[in-house]
Amino acid sequence: MSRYRLLVISACAWLLAYVLYPSSRQALASNTAYNFAEMLSVLPPVFVLLGLLDVWVPRETIIRLMGQKSGLSGALLSVILGATAAGPLYGAFPIAGVMSRKGASYFNILVFLGAWSTLKVPQFMFEMQALGTSFAVSRWVVNVFGIGLIAFCIQKSMSPAEIATSEQTLAQSSM
Repeated sequence: MSRYRLLVISACAWLLAYVLYPSSRQALASNTAYNFAEMLSVLPPVFVLLGLLDVWVPRETIIRLMGQKSGLSGALLSVILGATAAGPLYGAFPIAGVMSRKGASYFNILVFLGAWSTLKVPQFMFEMQALGTSFAVSRWVVNVFGIGLIAFCIQKSMSPAEIATSEQTLAQSSM
C-alpha cells in the first residue's frame, strides 16, 4: 500500500477539491481528462521503445558505454540521449529504469534525467531564433556543467547503500 500512497493522497485531494469548490468542477474535470489523454498518447510509444531497448541492446553494451567505468564518454552519451529524446519528463523515468537495470551508472542516469528536463534540442533551436545564439549556447553550456555538478553532488552525498536502493527502485519501476 505504501507504494501507492502518493496516488491515494492525490486522488483524495482531487475529490476534496471537487467537493469543496463546485464552481471549479468543470475545469478540474476537463484538465484531468486532458492530462490523462496526453499521458495515454505518450506512454505507449515510450513502452514500445523500452521493449526495443531491452531486447536489442545487450547489458554488456550499456555497461561499456554508460557503466561505472565509462567516464566522460558515458556522461556525454547521457546528455545526447536526454537532449534528443522526445516527450515529457515522466517518459524519462521508465527509460532511466531500464538503463539502471542494464547497468548504467547512477551518475549517468542522473545526467540523462537532467538533460531530458533542460536540454531539449527543439527548445534550443527556438531559443536561438527568439533570444539569440549567444544566449541559447551559453544557457546550454551552463546547464550541461550544472547537470554534471548536481549529479556529482547527489552521488557523493549518498551512501553506496542509498544509491543501490535508488537504482533498485528505478529498475523495478520499469518492469
